Amino acid sequence: MMKKTVSGFVAGAVMSFAGTGAFAADLDEITVGYFLEWPMPFLAAKASGAYDEALGMKVNWVSFETGTAMSAAMASGDVQLSVSQGIPPFVVAASGGQDIQVLDVAVSYSENDNCVVASGLEIDKDSASELAGKKVAVPLGTAAHYGFLRQMNHFGVDVGSLQVVDMAPPEGAAALAQGAVDFACAYGGGLTRMKEFGNVLLTGDEKEELGILVFDVTSAPANFVAENGDTVARFLKVTGDTNAAWNADHSEEMMDVIAKESGMDFDAAKDFIATMKFPSIEDQLTQTWLGGNAATFMKGVADVFVEAGSIDSALESYEGAVNTGPLQAAGDM
Repeated sequence: MMKKTVSGFVAGAVMSFAGTGAFAADLDEITVGYFLEWPMPFLAAKASGAYDEALGMKVNWVSFETGTAMSAAMASGDVQLSVSQGIPPFVVAASGGQDIQVLDVAVSYSENDNCVVASGLEIDKDSASELAGKKVAVPLGTAAHYGFLRQMNHFGVDVGSLQVVDMAPPEGAAALAQGAVDFACAYGGGLTRMKEFGNVLLTGDEKEELGILVFDVTSAPANFVAENGDTVARFLKVTGDTNAAWNADHSEEMMDVIAKESGMDFDAAKDFIATMKFPSIEDQLTQTWLGGNAATFMKGVADVFVEAGSIDSALESYEGAVNTGPLQAAGDM
C-alpha cells in the first residue's frame, strides 16, 4: 500500500513539475515560518541568502511561537512553508481537515523526549516489567504520551496497572524529584531536570529502532506543493545540502551563524544542537522515516489525542499527509 502511495506521489510530483510553469512565473516571493531559539543548520542558508538564490525569488522569514500558529498561518495563505513544525500540531491540523503535507524530516530529537525512572528503584530496560503497579507522571495528549504508551507496550507493562497522573513536564519533574511518582515522561527542560533524579529506559537510537520517533517536519499546504513542486524541491535541496555540510564537520564558523540567527548565546546553541540529528535526504526516504514509519507514528499520536479528548477524530491513515515527491526530486538535483 505504502509503495503504491509513494509511487503516486512521485508521479504526481513529476506532473506538477511539468505543469508549474504558469504558477512559478506568477510567484515572485514566498514566506517561510520558523522558530527562534531553535538552532538548526538551515539558518546558515537563511543568513547567506542561499534559499533566495536557489529559488530565484525573495524568501521572507517569519518566526512563530508554536506549531499551531504555523498551521493557522498556512491555512490563511500568509505562510507557504513551515520549517520544523512539530508532529503533534501537524497531526491536529491534518486531523481537523486542513490539507497540509509533510515534506521532509527537519530534525530528529529522540533524546529530547523520554521516560525517566527514579534512581532509587534501580529499574532499567532489563527489569522494566517491575514498573507494573507504579505511579507515573505523563503529559496527556502529547507526543510524550504516545511514546510512553509505546514503551510500556514494548516492555509488556499493562498501562491499566499503572496510576497515570496528567502532569506537564515541569510538574512531572518536581513530582519525580520529591518522590511523589515512581517515573515520569516528558520533553525539553522538564526531561533534563528529571534526568537528575533518575535514568531513561531506552536511548533515542533504541527508541527509533522501535519506531518511536520524535521529530519535526517541513510542512506546506497541499495546493501550494501541487502548484509549485519545483520551488518546493529546490527549497528542500538547499536544506538538505546545508544539513550535509553541518553533519560533515560541525564547523565553529557555521555554529556561530546558527546561534546568531536563532537568537541564542553560542554555547547554549551548541549544547542544544548537540541533542539534535539531521537525517540525510536519502535516510529520510527510507522506511525508518517518510517511507513508512512517519505515517504510522502520526496515526499513533492522533489516536492518543482522540483518547485524551484533545481532538474529535483521527484520519484512517496519515499516508496521504506525507508527500515525498519534492524530496525525491531534491535528492536527484
